[in-house]
Amino acid sequence: MLWLLSVRWLLQLDTYCLRKNTLENDLNTGLFVLQSHLESMLGRVRQNSTTLQRFQAFEMRLLNLNSLADIIDHILEDARHHFDLDVISLCLVDEKGEIAKFLNEGCYECSSKKGLIFLDNESLLLLTLGSAAHPYIGVYKNDKYENFFSEFEKKPASVAITPLNRRGKYSGTLNLGSYEADRFADTMATDFVEHLVSVAGVCLENNITFETIKRTSFIDSLTGINNRRFFEQRIGEELDRCQRNLDPLSCLFLDIDFFKLVNDKQGHQGGDRVLCAVAGAIKTQLRSNDILARCGGEEFVILLSNVSEMRALEIAERIRKTIQSLVIKLDENSISVTISIGSSTYLPNSAASSTDNDISPHLIKLADSALYKAKHKGRNCVENGGVVLEKPAMDIVTAF
Repeated sequence: MLWLLSVRWLLQLDTYCLRKNTLENDLNTGLFVLQSHLESMLGRVRQNSTTLQRFQAFEMRLLNLNSLADIIDHILEDARHHFDLDVISLCLVDEKGEIAKFLNEGCYECSSKKGLIFLDNESLLLLTLGSAAHPYIGVYKNDKYENFFSEFEKKPASVAITPLNRRGKYSGTLNLGSYEADRFADTMATDFVEHLVSVAGVCLENNITFETIKRTSFIDSLTGINNRRFFEQRIGEELDRCQRNLDPLSCLFLDIDFFKLVNDKQGHQGGDRVLCAVAGAIKTQLRSNDILARCGGEEFVILLSNVSEMRALEIAERIRKTIQSLVIKLDENSISVTISIGSSTYLPNSAASSTDNDISPHLIKLADSALYKAKHKGRNCVENGGVVLEKPAMDIVTAF
């Protein structure tokens, strides 16, 4: 009997030990799983913290930029490396072509900027994203989103198409793409992306508004071309550029002949129409990067970057012939006018030490003097004022 009790006790003890070992194993397994979950959570927290820091650094840089061109470059180029993306495109609604004009006038090559897309209306965006303007995040669909990535030979596998809004209307989209199919999933949170796009949209809108105001202050309201204030700002920029590249810079001064008689005979309204017609005709003979401005009254000035002395005279003569053959229709009759032109050219030197303040007055004075010479010679002609030479360790020398 005692033996039987001993066996039963041993069996119970063995069962207890077995259960204890099982509980310990279960506990260890549970602790291991919990530790794994904690490490995964900590990893995601660290990843989110790093992502947040990247977003903040990118946004701070974006907010500190003060030109439209710099903002576009930061979005298209820096963001791709900053967030390890494969493709980025920026789509802007530009109904009147003003944004592209701002950029081109600042010598920003819009046509060669990969990923920069201009639309003349918002119909594509309405068709793609709907009027609610919700972002799309998920698998790339070629038939629906190809227009946003048309310039990229290799298409992304997943995308984030996020709208930019201005005053309740589409102003464009910021489009992020990855070759990884799971980089942008329809289940992921959009807080980071939408916040980034919101900041980018504000920066773009502010700079577009600023450029619009600046352009208005630099435009002659009658003829629609640049005014004297714009010319005075740009001549310094053009001199800097030609000095860096050792390119010539030519200046033309133009004056409509006997314009007072036009005003006397046709009235000021007729004179205004003549000014507009002449300005438009001059513009047709210039490149997109040439600078044409109205100095006041019937006088105009042109800056020709990377144009030699002889080439400037050829352009001036072409303009003179264009104006001479121009027939300007007024209410009851048609009239023709002629124009006198003075030319000058600046030739930079690699060892030059002169400043813009030294050069620009000489360049302008030579062209202006040549214009008066053309007037005294009988008008309707082109006169060469010569060259502004710049030599090391010497004053500026003018040659006539």
